[in-house]
Amino acid sequence: MSTETKPSFKELIQGDTPVLVDFFATWCGPCKMMSPILDEVKTAMGNRAHIIKIDVDKNPGAAQAFQVQGVPTLVIMKKGDIVWRQSGVIPAKQLVEVLENI
Repeated sequence: MSTETKPSFKELIQGDTPVLVDFFATWCGPCKMMSPILDEVKTAMGNRAHIIKIDVDKNPGAAQAFQVQGVPTLVIMKKGDIVWRQSGVIPAKQLVEVLENI
């Protein structure tokens, strides 16, 4: 049995590895379009970036803390700071480019 624990959200965003946070809602059409795009980004980036999905309906506090006004909203964090933010559907190539340059 593994005693390894997953790092908390706070621990992840404080790290050196960029964290792409996808604020989404299950009822949101554009959010559904982002899922395969994020899979593509994960494949391209491997362990050079973390990707976290946060359902704004289940986590309204997180959405409020990050001032999410609409979904999908993508936020990239590194060392506890927001280094990039954009709302709407973003192509995988553009997200990979942003992550590689952070």
